[in-house]
Amino acid sequence: MFDNHMHSNFSADCDAPMEDMIEAGIKRGVKELSFTEHIDYDYPDPTIHFDVNLNQYEQKIREMQQTYGKQITIQKGIELGFQPHLTERYQQLLQDHSFDFIIGSMHTTDHKDLHSGRLFEGQSLNDAYEKYYTELYECAKAFDQFSILGHIDLVTRYKYEPSVYHFHDVIEEVFKVIIPRGQGIEINTSGYKYGMDRVHPTRDILQLYYDMGGEIITVGSDAHKPERVGDHIESSYELLRDVGFNYVATFEQQKPQFHKL
Repeated sequence: MFDNHMHSNFSADCDAPMEDMIEAGIKRGVKELSFTEHIDYDYPDPTIHFDVNLNQYEQKIREMQQTYGKQITIQKGIELGFQPHLTERYQQLLQDHSFDFIIGSMHTTDHKDLHSGRLFEGQSLNDAYEKYYTELYECAKAFDQFSILGHIDLVTRYKYEPSVYHFHDVIEEVFKVIIPRGQGIEINTSGYKYGMDRVHPTRDILQLYYDMGGEIITVGSDAHKPERVGDHIESSYELLRDVGFNYVATFEQQKPQFHKL
């Protein structure tokens, strides 16, 4: 079992020490985990500052690898918050620091954070979704230094109506960009934590990725607390098999490692 998306107190929205997250993973039977701490420059909520002291983070990862290396594999990852104007800044960051695993995620759209609901104010849900997916496409096209796209349909966590168009045409354009570049997507199981009773993304998006020839897919809990580590990982493997996937991926030094389901 692999959990390729989790956080520790190096992320501004998490207060759990790495040790607690790792020990929870060992108890759950996780064989490999990736810390993917948040860097979300220019986040529109001034009450939270998504930055990471990368020198301290790298040192802590090395310590944890030495301490727990005989029990579990620990990879050093990062989760970069996409916004169109941040491309050059992230490129510079990745020139100065290396990671095993890089998640590209969108937590803001149109300079509005998704969490607060501001994106949905003063416009239809269709228009809000269109802005989200179009901006995701623009960011993925302009910036290629990531391993996978995280929780592609995250916008649906904060407001959802069954009748709203789901923009598969735009998502298809995103896949046309990332699949030839050897980049993947993830199953993010945090939807269960938010009462959605499903993973991100929905099965139809997973099926679209598979049908278009996508092969690189990771699974992560997006845990911010020890009790969520490894959450719904095994059932996600079953979902992948049902869709048609034969392998799940992990990453080491930004190279995918494939594990037969």
